[in-house]
Amino acid sequence: MTTHADAAVDVRDLVVRRGRTTVFDGLDVQIPRGRITGLLGPSGGGKTTLMRAIVGVQIVAGGTVTVLGEPAGAPALRHRVAYSTQGASVYDDLTVEQNLRYAARVLGVAASEVPRVIADVGLTRRRTQLAGALSGGQRSRVSLAVAMLGSPEVLVLDEPTVGLDPMLRQSLWAIFRRLADAGATLIVSSHVMDEAMRCDDVVLIHDGRVLTHTTPRGLLEMTGAADPDAAFLALIELDVRGADEHPRRERRRGSAA
Repeated sequence: MTTHADAAVDVRDLVVRRGRTTVFDGLDVQIPRGRITGLLGPSGGGKTTLMRAIVGVQIVAGGTVTVLGEPAGAPALRHRVAYSTQGASVYDDLTVEQNLRYAARVLGVAASEVPRVIADVGLTRRRTQLAGALSGGQRSRVSLAVAMLGSPEVLVLDEPTVGLDPMLRQSLWAIFRRLADAGATLIVSSHVMDEAMRCDDVVLIHDGRVLTHTTPRGLLEMTGAADPDAAFLALIELDVRGADEHPRRERRRGSAA
């Protein structure tokens, strides 16, 4: 179990409300350093909200989020934490290289970083191609390259493989593994449960609650399931059954995406 002291991200008693909907009501989770942690669960469970809180762009009603020893969103984290949203953050009328050079200027990163990150995501041969002419998977790799500028210590990636074919997903996960092996902390969200097996740790979120925080092997062992999909469904069934047996337990309503 990750302790507060050695966590890259330490979330305590997090409360997030959206209008009359309570997304999180006292959420606790610690993300270990130098590993790939998957935030997994169905759409609407709260994964994106948690990621936004980690990078400091989510309004919170209570609790604390600490990243690398600093409050989430603190100026000191600007070059230490990178965030890649679900949609590819690229300009279609710029080439791959121009997109990266522009991002480097905005971030205050040396231009010499650009060829390195382009090579790291396997787009060197596409560097002069307009982003608008790239495939969906290639655009996702451009967004990942932007997040990699400056070698951030924590990368928060919101569903980076959604809609990609198996080969492209495998390519991106190979990049994630190289980054983690080099010491970076990656937080990767997905609703594709088989991606749990590619992570070092998994945090399963459902209805604004953490159902479990364990390893991929631990996930299968604790449920006796043969695959992550079956394991997650078993945990949801237990969670719903527990709610039915304790009718006074608060049930959240509405989307928590």
